[in-house]
Amino acid sequence: MNFEELELFLKSHIKDAQVTVSDLTGTRDHLGIQIISDVFEGKALLDQHRIVMDILKEKLKSEIHAVQLKTMTTTKARERGLIS
Repeated sequence: MNFEELELFLKSHIKDAQVTVSDLTGTRDHLGIQIISDVFEGKALLDQHRIVMDILKEKLKSEIHAVQLKTMTTTKARERGLIS
């Protein structure tokens, strides 16, 4: 799994997304994915994760074994000091 390609793939589906992908186990198939986007504005956390999981559906069948998602709006990311 090429993380840069995965980031670009997610950004192609969520246009304003800031995406960070990390390898959680060293096996490159258990991934931590953080996505910051205003697409998530007004949506519950579960709905935010559904958006991402729907995008990743095909990749989860073959390339990715597990994901840990962190999703948030731009405003929330600024409040947490993750972006300026």
